[in-house]
This record gives sequence, structure tokens and C-alpha cells, in this order.
Amino acid sequence: MWCEMFLGYNTNGLPHHRLEDALTLIAEAGFRGVALTLDHQHLDPTERSACLREARRIRHLLDRHDLRVTVETGARFILDPRRKHQPTLVSAQEAGRARRREFLETCVLAAAELGAETVSLWSGAADDGAGEDEAFMRLTNELHRLLDFAEKAGRRLAFEPEPGMLVDTMARYDRLIMTMQHPLLGLTLDVNHVYALRDGSVREHVERWRGLLWNVHLSDARWGTHEHLPPGDGEVDFVNIRRSLEAIRYLGPVHLELSRHGHDAARVMGNAHAFLLARGYPA
Repeated sequence: MWCEMFLGYNTNGLPHHRLEDALTLIAEAGFRGVALTLDHQHLDPTERSACLREARRIRHLLDRHDLRVTVETGARFILDPRRKHQPTLVSAQEAGRARRREFLETCVLAAAELGAETVSLWSGAADDGAGEDEAFMRLTNELHRLLDFAEKAGRRLAFEPEPGMLVDTMARYDRLIMTMQHPLLGLTLDVNHVYALRDGSVREHVERWRGLLWNVHLSDARWGTHEHLPPGDGEVDFVNIRRSLEAIRYLGPVHLELSRHGHDAARVMGNAHAFLLARGYPA
């Protein structure tokens, strides 16, 4: 039985590894969880039936390595080879929004096959210059449909504010949650994004959203810059982050996200794990 927060690693930091090898490396580095980003090289979600078959096979590997899993949906070019993170839930064309929704529904079904309770997602950005209210309406309409789908699959959605997207700050996340009021919609808090947008205090956000905090992304960062850095290379006070999570008795995953370090993944993840253990994070 799990009785404390646990460290995990995002597979977007191992884009050059087969998924089986990525999971082995994550487990051997000492992590107890994995944030599995569905992408063309890892459970390709564009072919639903094949994705779900592979997810059933991968679940045995997760069990063998004793890894808990969260499904991540931030693949950059999975739906459009030219436009990063497009189309989205707030795209102008209904067909584009439907493609994003279908992709996310596949991720929800894969989560069920993998034994993942939580699927993490973001809003995306509008591609037509729509005003905030118009884009927000598109988002909430799509989220209602996704939440109905997730409920039938027995999963929940953790929403991540992301720089450059419609819902970027915690204030806009607040607006979304107050509008949706759905028990299966929670929060993925990325510590890096709080730093990147100078968006207040991580400690205050953790306390404010303690009841909805289901997933944490962690990396080092510099104030005002959106760059995911290995622990120790930036300005994040990792001890205070840990203490903030302990203060609310957070029991979920804390996933390292270092998507730009795949060329040196094994060394980077090993160093990151050792760095966090030295600062009191659970083994």
C-alpha cells in the first residue's frame, strides 16, 4: 500500500528508446512511477486498436518493474507534422477539435488498459485569433464530452496549465474549475510553469488546490524562462517544494519532466534521482 508521494519519470525524456528499454531504465534509476507520454514511438495512439493491444502487453512490464503509471498526452506532432500541439480542444474548426478529442479518448482507453487512474491534458491554443471567452467556450464544451467518456472508462483527468496556451496560469485554471465543477477534473501542477510565468508561489498553489492535486511535474527552472532544466541547474528550491507537498500529505506522483535531454537520458535521470533523494524525497 502506497502511503507517501513517489518519484516518477516522463517517457518524453526517453524519445530515442524503445518503451520496454525506457521502462527498464526508469525502474533501474530508482523511480517508482512513470508518466507515459503516448507518442508515435511509445504506444502510437493514432491506431487505436494497436495502441490498446500494446498497452495490455506493456502493463505486464509495469507490473514486473513495480511502476505506477500516469498517462500523459503532450506529444508535440502526433496530429500534425508541421504544427506543434495542433489541432487542439480550442481550434477554430470542429473537425480539428474532434481529432484532438478522439486522440484524448484513445489515451483514456489506454490508461484503462495500463491501470492508470489519471490522464493528464492541457487546453492548447486557438489557431484563429479567437478571443478568450470564445476559446474558453470551445474548451468547456469539449471537456464535458471528454469527462463523460472518462467517467465511463473509470478514469479521471488532471488538467495542466501550460505557457502559451489558453489556460496558462493558475488564475485561468481557477476559472476553468469553477466553470466545470466536475469531480473527475483535477490538477496537474508543473512547478516549472509557475516559475516560467512568474505565477505566484508554488507553496500557495499546492495549498489552494490540495483537494484536486493529482499529478506534479518537476524540473529545475529559472524565474521568467520556460526551460525544463535538470535538478541543480536552475533556481528551484526543491526542499521547499517537498515540504509543501508533505504539508498537505500529498500521496501522488512527482514526475521529472526533462523532454530535451533524451540524448543523455540514462545519466540525466540517474543524477536527477540522486539529487532529489539527497533533498529528502522518498526513495
